Amino acid sequence: MKFRIILACIAALTLSACSSSPDETDVNRLTDVEAGYARAQQALQNGNFTSALQVLEALNTRFPFGPFTHQIQLDLIYVYYKTGDIDKALASVDRFTRLNPNHQSIDYALYMRGLTNERASENLFQDLVGLDRSDRDPTKAREAFDDYAELVRRFPDSKYAADARQRMIGIKSRLARHELAVAQYYMKREAFLAAANRGKYVLENFADTPEAEHALAVMAEAYDSLGLVELRADTVATLKHNYPQSDYLSRFN
Repeated sequence: MKFRIILACIAALTLSACSSSPDETDVNRLTDVEAGYARAQQALQNGNFTSALQVLEALNTRFPFGPFTHQIQLDLIYVYYKTGDIDKALASVDRFTRLNPNHQSIDYALYMRGLTNERASENLFQDLVGLDRSDRDPTKAREAFDDYAELVRRFPDSKYAADARQRMIGIKSRLARHELAVAQYYMKREAFLAAANRGKYVLENFADTPEAEHALAVMAEAYDSLGLVELRADTVATLKHNYPQSDYLSRFN
């Protein structure tokens, strides 16, 4: 009896999976762009991004011109992002902005490029395990920051601007942590001047992030190792003035 119940459940799941994904032949027979687009929107609302992707790609190929063209392309950007296809998402954004520089949704395209580059900079292993991988390549994070900065500069009143500004703050902290990870590497290698310069770079470019406190500590420690008494004293004084409760101060008593 129990075995029959299991078989029935498997059959139900199989039928459900089949009904949620459009048959490839069925998709290729789409002849009505409006009906097809409605079908894609229904799939999006249901969170079925694979199904939505199949329909949208078929519509984009079959109906390259028309009243739904731009919206289909914008939806494809979103679906590529949601399905983790970074390369296609970025290529689609670049193509859309190049061919439609004055489109009313350019701000959305820029926002999606920022989100996509930000996702590319994330490390799944870090997210799952909680490891701090500040030493990873920050290139995509910088590109995401530039995307958000362009959005805010060109469209300060966009409905996406506020979130872009918040994301820029988070990215600055990540970039600062990357610089500090490199500085710590230099400290271990006794390349103290290089470490101090990394800390200085953080202060010059990310002074409004929490990482500035650590940067000052790295600089003070590096100057101490180099025997640069005055620079050490000035840096410790700056640390004490801006972060009077800093735990790093105990290192320099």
